Amino acid sequence: MKETVVSGIRPTGKLHLGNYFGAVTNFVKMQYDYNCYFFIADLHSLTTHPTPGDLHGYVRHVLVEYLACGINPEETTIYVQSDVPEVSELYLYLNMNAYLGELERSASFKEKIRANPDNVNAGLLTYPTLMAADILIHRATKVPVGKDQEQHLEMTRNFGNRFNRMYNSDFFPESFAFNYADNLVKVPGLEGKGKMSKSDGDGNCIYLSDSPEIIRKKVARAVSDSGPTEENQEKPEAIQNLFDLMKIVSTADTVEHFDGLYNKMQIRYGDMKKQLAEDMIIFNSPIRERIEELSKDDLYLRQVAKHGALKARESAQKTIKEVRNLIGFKSF
Repeated sequence: MKETVVSGIRPTGKLHLGNYFGAVTNFVKMQYDYNCYFFIADLHSLTTHPTPGDLHGYVRHVLVEYLACGINPEETTIYVQSDVPEVSELYLYLNMNAYLGELERSASFKEKIRANPDNVNAGLLTYPTLMAADILIHRATKVPVGKDQEQHLEMTRNFGNRFNRMYNSDFFPESFAFNYADNLVKVPGLEGKGKMSKSDGDGNCIYLSDSPEIIRKKVARAVSDSGPTEENQEKPEAIQNLFDLMKIVSTADTVEHFDGLYNKMQIRYGDMKKQLAEDMIIFNSPIRERIEELSKDDLYLRQVAKHGALKARESAQKTIKEVRNLIGFKSF
């Protein structure tokens, strides 16, 4: 039996190169080695986006991009969270045994209420129990998460173990953080500092769906400086970011060429950015073209979503049936 992996993404924006190298490439690889459930977390998105302008459109976009990147619906289970009502049912049961104090101690809850003091809703408070339901509904043991989600994963283990103790069972296994790659690729943003992130604005990101014209404009505006003042000097963060981006999409010879020019104080950032933009366009083109192609195929997208929901519900219904039995719900 293959181990089960669960991961989800909120439909709150387009995927960028950081998402692609930080998560999606690993999803594509692991789908052949594990029993994978990749879901689109539309319920989760309502905690911070309670009145989305086009929720279905956002969900559809993530589905298209997952498929365009190479996630195979025949090898894995891709589904929309709200299409599996058993998740919401398990969320309810877990909330009955989740304590206010532990929920309020969640680092992400504290961060979110600081950022959105006018939208401190119950869903935001119980975000960890919904995440636990997403994982426990398939009794997953591996969850690809970053450092910022490890506390939630610890809470998932706590909720699962508490259920087991309360109902004298060992039904829910423990799930742990999982990194499929040996070396994580950190993709820097274009603003000169930090990683590529949508929260810093569209100008900081290269989206997988960006056209060549948009990529050229974004890269041309990327933060640089006036150039090195001595040979072989250490690169400032903004310049190192440009080289790190080039290492991801360009050939080793190209990186070596511009590195040599930098060390000899002969670099022209305009030339480097032009090269970087063209290499990004070449890298992005097959994915972007696939996105455009899939976006026109409503029938196929509908089939993938329905097929994924059926597979996910088959797993979820087995879990809920046993959970109801353990709690003591019985039909008359």
